[in-house]
Amino acid sequence: QVQLVESGGGLVQAGGSLRLSCAASERAFTRYAMGWFRQARGTEHDFVAAVTWSGTSTYYADSVKGRFTISRDNAKNTLYLQMNSLKPEDTAVYYCAPLRSWPQGPLGYWGQGTQVTVSS
Repeated sequence: QVQLVESGGGLVQAGGSLRLSCAASERAFTRYAMGWFRQARGTEHDFVAAVTWSGTSTYYADSVKGRFTISRDNAKNTLYLQMNSLKPEDTAVYYCAPLRSWPQGPLGYWGQGTQVTVSS
């Protein structure tokens, strides 16, 4: 069974930081590259960041490059997204997902997401 549980979202002022976590079932996590996506109101899932299964390679959307850092702990089946220098345009529901294709192709499984709201 594929399970993805995102957490760590909240309300933060512009310039602030948040750290998102994604607890995944072993089936969803093992041997998959993983990614973070976000969905603003009325839009599709937009790619944010990806990390390979080993954690040695990462890839970022231009809009978050230099501000966000993706990482994973395979022993804990957990994915992270450290978000710094947050901007109001980062406001969205954030989702983690196993990847079918590198670096931006989700497998198709989604959790409930975690809301991030950045006030100006």
